[in-house]
Amino acid sequence: MKANNLYYSQENFPQHTIAGDKLGAGLSLKPEHLDDILSLPVQAPSVNNNLWFEVHTENYFVAGGPRLNYLRAVRENHNISFHGVGGSLGSDHKAMAAHTKQVKALINEFQPILVSEHAVWSKSDGKYFADLMPLPRTQDALQSLIDGVDCYQSGIGRSILIENPSNYLDFISDMDEPQFLVEAARRSGCGLLIDINNLYISSKNTGIDALNYLKQIPAELVGEIHIAGHDPDPTLGQSLLIDSHAAAVAPPVWKLLEQALGLFGHTPVLVERDANIPSFTELMKERQIAQNYLEQDKVLRNVNAAGNEVLVNE
Repeated sequence: MKANNLYYSQENFPQHTIAGDKLGAGLSLKPEHLDDILSLPVQAPSVNNNLWFEVHTENYFVAGGPRLNYLRAVRENHNISFHGVGGSLGSDHKAMAAHTKQVKALINEFQPILVSEHAVWSKSDGKYFADLMPLPRTQDALQSLIDGVDCYQSGIGRSILIENPSNYLDFISDMDEPQFLVEAARRSGCGLLIDINNLYISSKNTGIDALNYLKQIPAELVGEIHIAGHDPDPTLGQSLLIDSHAAAVAPPVWKLLEQALGLFGHTPVLVERDANIPSFTELMKERQIAQNYLEQDKVLRNVNAAGNEVLVNE
């Protein structure tokens, strides 16, 4: 099934990309926090404000052992999402079938509420570069991304979300990144994962307007939001920000999250942390800030809706 210039509906796949109110704010799942996670109360979803956990899918490409047992134990009490880092949706799709076969096996067992990948390339001529590199925003690259998403979704039998990359250099393109991603989503039937930290990094590194970027994204396409910490380049300092996931979320990223929720409405928010891992208690404090933003946005929308209803009645 080739995407070409056709628009694919998410009805092609049995599970929708949008989790909506089923999820609140979530955390990256780390093995060192297993005991803390399993000791959380699970009487009802509201106890932890619909807490969920996200894993990098490829970390579980194993036949058995403690890693899978660990994930099974967490899945008994919490929703999980799969976030792929090895799909290379933008290029070299020859090995996609073998890759998605492993992803599908995990999906069949764990039934993740969301599945996502990156709108990037990381393979060429069968060689894997272990990096998530932005695509040139050309018509050819767009078609390659659409074909990659189509291969991935067809392989796993459900729709996915694709994530905007971190950009470290500006380059001449046929279209802006929001236009590129929206077109890819509409023509492949996938949704979008908006990484607010990546967007902030891109805005500082390349000079794009982050808020204007968000305003170009249709809310109905957005199924998840990521936030994370970043670090200045060791040599260039604040003039080049690095997507490290090794620090707490910075204040301007929190502000951009607030603006994104104002535009998109209730959207599951994940706090990512992959290095300099703090205690689970510290991560839960940061996660609670994200949950507070979600609840604040919900209150504001309810107030606005009530006000509009009064105006209509009058």
